[in-house]
Amino acid sequence: MPRYAPIDVPDNPRLAHNITHFARALRAAGLPVGPGRVIDAVRAVEAAGFTSRTDFYWTLHACFVSRPEHRAVFHQIFRLYWRDPRYLEHMMSMMLPAVRGVQEDRAADAAEKRAAEALLDGAEPPPPPEEAPLGDEEELPIEVDASQTMSAEERLRSLDFEQMSTAEIAAAKRMLARLTLPVKPIASRRAVAAPHGRRPDWPRTIRAAMRQGGEVQRLARQRPRMRWPSLVVLCDISGSMSHYSRMVLHFLHAVANQKGAGWAKVHAFTFGTRLTNITRHLATRDVDQSLKAAGAEAQDWEGGTRIGACLHAFNRDWSRRVMGQGAVVLLITDGLDRDDAGALGREMERLHLSSRRLIWLNPLLRWDGFAPKAAGIRAMLPHVDSFRAGHSIRSLEDLAEAISRERDEGDKRRLLDMM
Repeated sequence: MPRYAPIDVPDNPRLAHNITHFARALRAAGLPVGPGRVIDAVRAVEAAGFTSRTDFYWTLHACFVSRPEHRAVFHQIFRLYWRDPRYLEHMMSMMLPAVRGVQEDRAADAAEKRAAEALLDGAEPPPPPEEAPLGDEEELPIEVDASQTMSAEERLRSLDFEQMSTAEIAAAKRMLARLTLPVKPIASRRAVAAPHGRRPDWPRTIRAAMRQGGEVQRLARQRPRMRWPSLVVLCDISGSMSHYSRMVLHFLHAVANQKGAGWAKVHAFTFGTRLTNITRHLATRDVDQSLKAAGAEAQDWEGGTRIGACLHAFNRDWSRRVMGQGAVVLLITDGLDRDDAGALGREMERLHLSSRRLIWLNPLLRWDGFAPKAAGIRAMLPHVDSFRAGHSIRSLEDLAEAISRERDEGDKRRLLDMM
C-alpha cells in the first residue's frame, strides 16, 4: 500500500467534523447517507490524503454517491460547502430575497436550490461580535420543542398552495414526496389457473383427461387474471394554474417513481396553448432535474389556455397509444377556457368514453361559493366521473381514497343540480 507524506494539520483538526456536517447536508438534500458512510469517508480521506482538491472531491464522491441522479446534488453541495464564496453569495441571495446586490443574473441549475435549502435550513444570522461567547468551544446542547409539530403539519395539509411561503412550499414538497396513490387491480379477460377458481377450465380438464385414457378425474378451474391500470395525467400549466401545477407535478413525480404503487404506467401531459408530453422526464429519479427538463420542453408555461384544442390534440394523437387498457385519467385545470364551449364538450365526451374513469381536480372548488357559471366548466362537468378540489395536500390525500372508490363522484352531483 503506498505511503503518503505527513500532512501538516493544526493541533485541533476539524476535518472529520466538517465531513460529518457535509454528510448531514447531503442527507437533508435526499441522499441516503448514514453513519457508516461518514466513517468510510473519513477513513478514505485519511488514506487518500488531503493534498489535492480534485482527489478530495472524488474520494467523497465515491463514498457518498451511489446513484447517477445523486451526482448533481453532490456536486452543488460540495461546491457550496467547500470554499466557493461567490457561489455561496449567489445561493444566499436566491434563498433569502432580502439580500440584494450579490445575486447573479442567471437561473438556478438543477439541484442548486435543493443544495441551498439543505445547507441553509434553519440557519440564523450570527450574533454580534460583542455577544459571541469567548473562550468556550464546547457545543451547547440544542433543545427542540416539537410539541406543535403535529398541529403545524395539519395546518400545512389544509393550506392553499397559492398562499404558502417559500419555507412552507419546501415542507409541502417533502410531504408530497411521501404520498402514495394506490389503485385496485382490474380483472382482465384473460384467465389463469386457480385450484379454487369459480370458472371451470375446460381445455385443461380435457387435456388432463386425454392423458388418463379419456376419463375425467378432476375438474380444472380458473380465475380472471388481475392487471394494473395506467394513469394518464393532463395538467394545466397556464398562468392561473401555475402555482398548483408545480405542486401537482411534484406529487406526480413521486407517484411515477414509486415502486409497488400499483400503476402499470404513468403518462403525464401538460397543456396551456399546446399539448406537451413530459412522461419521459418524470422517469428521472431526481425531482429537480425532472421538473427542469419538463419546464424546458413545455414552452407555454404560465401562458394562455386553450383546453378544447389541447384535448383535441390528445384525443387525436395520444388517446389510442396510452389509453388502450382502460386507463384512469386525472384532469387538473380550472376549466376557464374562452374557446368554443361546444367543441370543448365534444372533446371531453370523447375523452370520457376512452377512459376507465375521468377525475377532474379543480382548485377553484376550494371556494365555498363556487358555482358552475363559466361556459367551459358547464361544458366539461357532465362528462367527468368525479369532480374534486385540488388546491392542498389534503385534497391530494382525498384523491387517493377517491380512486379506490369506483362510485365516488365528489361534488359533481351537487354542481350539476346548480346548472
